[in-house]
Amino acid sequence: MTRDKINRRSPLWRGGQLTIQMLVFGAVAVIVMGSFITWSNIVLHNTARNANRIQAFSIAEAGIEYYRWHLAHAPTDFRDGTGIAGLYVHDYKDKNGVVIGQFVLDITPPSANNNIVTIASTGKFLNDPTADRTIKVKMGIQSYTKYAVLVNDSVNFLPGTEVWGLVHSNNGVRFDGIAHNLVESSLQTYDDPDHSGVYEYAVHTHVLPVDPLPTSTLPSRSDIFYAGRQMGLPTVDFTKITQNLAQIKTSAQASGIYRASSTALGYDVNLKTDNTLDLYKVTGLAAAPQGCVNHKHEPGWSTWSVGTEVFLGNYAVSTSGLVFLEDNVWVRGEINNSRLTIAAARFPDNPSTRANIIINDNVRYTNYNGSDVIGLIAQNNINIGLYSQDVLRIDAVLMAQNGRVHRYEYQPPGETGNSRCSPYHARTSITTFGMIASYGAYGFAYTNSSGYQSRSLNYDNNLLYNPPPSFPLTSDQYSLISWEEQK
Repeated sequence: MTRDKINRRSPLWRGGQLTIQMLVFGAVAVIVMGSFITWSNIVLHNTARNANRIQAFSIAEAGIEYYRWHLAHAPTDFRDGTGIAGLYVHDYKDKNGVVIGQFVLDITPPSANNNIVTIASTGKFLNDPTADRTIKVKMGIQSYTKYAVLVNDSVNFLPGTEVWGLVHSNNGVRFDGIAHNLVESSLQTYDDPDHSGVYEYAVHTHVLPVDPLPTSTLPSRSDIFYAGRQMGLPTVDFTKITQNLAQIKTSAQASGIYRASSTALGYDVNLKTDNTLDLYKVTGLAAAPQGCVNHKHEPGWSTWSVGTEVFLGNYAVSTSGLVFLEDNVWVRGEINNSRLTIAAARFPDNPSTRANIIINDNVRYTNYNGSDVIGLIAQNNINIGLYSQDVLRIDAVLMAQNGRVHRYEYQPPGETGNSRCSPYHARTSITTFGMIASYGAYGFAYTNSSGYQSRSLNYDNNLLYNPPPSFPLTSDQYSLISWEEQK
């Protein structure tokens, strides 16, 4: 018996073909629909998780803002009011008072070397404990050591002066050198005491073409002021520096090095790289050359150079880093991994007996990463003496709270052949690394060739939040230094 062949045009064939197509399309539809559902679930899950992570981030930010507020009211409390070191957990509530999460604070207090506090805040959202976020910030209080040069008086930067760092005067500034950072004044105009005439802009230059008078527009002068100049800014309060000296004395008596009057001319401090210092009593000054006299009758004029002295001993610098000497103080030497402040003052404060600090030899750091720092605070002047080194390097913060950071004018040879103060009247170069704060007009040189012919003043960037021990701060409020998300 033979099997009849099915007619492909018959309804039976067409029905079978349709069934196969439906199965194929149905399978495809199921796969597509399943994929869409899976994708939708992933999208919804990721959307929900992202929303949860955003919520956790907001909670972490709330932790940072909370501790900023806490430090504003308790600047020295780094244990969240508990007195106990550890992690600090706070509930986070929504607008209805319902707890929806927590922030966990990990606080690293300032070290002995700086005033920077580190705060890590981890935000946790209760609906999704895996969606936590962590923010880490550093906050600090700025010190007065934010300037390369800070002057309370009018000041003249002569040609041959180059400054790397911010310059500010509470009075006027004539700048004929090179300024790599802003030059600022608290005034808009002033009467430059170095020449007669009408008022000039409070920050101006006489390098040709001379700046115009305030009746005309002030040019940028980018050849002098590389970063520009600003005027009419707030004054810097030098009285806070004065108030700080008495506290340094008290602290040095308790946990530093303190000496009363030398009963002679002062003390000579020789800094050493083993965190000690040699202390001498200065018994005589070096005499000036024949004919070298105080021809301008400057108060306090002297050679300010050690002639004779007596060794008193070697002393370890304490962990406080404070040295307070109630007399004039000569400073020289080098430190290594050391942080100290040397203050020279006599109390009660009397303008006629205020103490000076004198630098004739190099004062050096071994390291320039912030681990070495020297602060020199003089109640009166910081002087550079007649017999100072021809090429002089000073790594330190130089602060003359009532006087000047300067070198006296030592008269050059006269037309009659008189030796005057020659050859010591003129020195080759001075380089400072740190900061200069001078109540009176700063100056290491004069227009008659007396002083250092080349002057390079460099700011130490480590000083802003890492000043010498017990140096005054600009406020008691912390400001944000850095912000980063860690997770």
